[in-house]
Amino acid sequence: MDADRVLVTGAAGFVGSAIAAVLRNAGFRVRTLVRATSTRTNLHPDDELAIGDLRDRTAVAAALADVRYLFHAAADYRLWAPDPSEIYRNNVETTRIVMEEAQRCGVERIVYTSSVATIDLLRKSPADETDWLAESDAVGAYKRSKVAAERIVEDMARGGLPVVIVNPSAPIGPRDVRPTPTGRIIVEAASGRMPGFVDTGLNLVHVDDVAAGHLLALRHGAIGERYILGGDNVYLRTILADIAQMVGRRPPRLKIPVAVTYPVAFVAELVARFTGRAPFVTLDGVRLASHPMFFDDTKARRTLGYVSRPYREAIADAIAWFRAGGYLR
Repeated sequence: MDADRVLVTGAAGFVGSAIAAVLRNAGFRVRTLVRATSTRTNLHPDDELAIGDLRDRTAVAAALADVRYLFHAAADYRLWAPDPSEIYRNNVETTRIVMEEAQRCGVERIVYTSSVATIDLLRKSPADETDWLAESDAVGAYKRSKVAAERIVEDMARGGLPVVIVNPSAPIGPRDVRPTPTGRIIVEAASGRMPGFVDTGLNLVHVDDVAAGHLLALRHGAIGERYILGGDNVYLRTILADIAQMVGRRPPRLKIPVAVTYPVAFVAELVARFTGRAPFVTLDGVRLASHPMFFDDTKARRTLGYVSRPYREAIADAIAWFRAGGYLR
């Protein structure tokens, strides 16, 4: 099994590059599909390189040639874009194309990287795989797109597509080139640019543990099932205090009511429309912060054998990587 060729989409990105590394170390022959304009920092010279756009069926089909397994990890994870419909199209239509072409090419088994964004946080806390979120209840283009994409995958699984779904929480760690929204929190906090916090929380997990969970899902996951790949549920104030301690700064002590951040986010998005630079605070991000984003990954631990390291190790690895890359000031 480990000598077979796998295709990883999104391997130039954060989670995708971690998945490619885990597969490479397990002995798989890894092929990556990236756009011609993609940053090559996270790509490995030993991997086969396929150039193409996920919106191009011909390119996707060519990349799937002679592939036994597929890991579809590519996603547009922005919480803000000048045109929110772009986020929706990038996540929904590309997923449909990739799954349809994988089915047509006879791929034996697929692991689809969804997100905990598809899980309803209002029913209970921590939430789990039984808490289904309706697309109409999802906040923002990103969450709506991930819900819609996951529903496409689930429908195709019922129709015979051999796909397992995994739902990572908030991965952090090395190779976060862009960086992700959670990575930006670490960069800003470590640079001393977060004087306060809102009363919310995140489920933090090391990106390499998420990647290992993908391989476990390939080997042990049930077709059509979804599995949360998470770590520790931690309040934001604790996360910021840990980061401050690690970089030798004073932790922020100002607790900011969520309602106060709405006008800040509105102005930040308005400025972003003129500058073209993504705002650090977004309206969708503020809405999401209204509830702690805590999750229960017992199902993956029990049925897949999934494990994760303590969140502080993940934070430390992220800080070290950001510092080495010149992200911290």
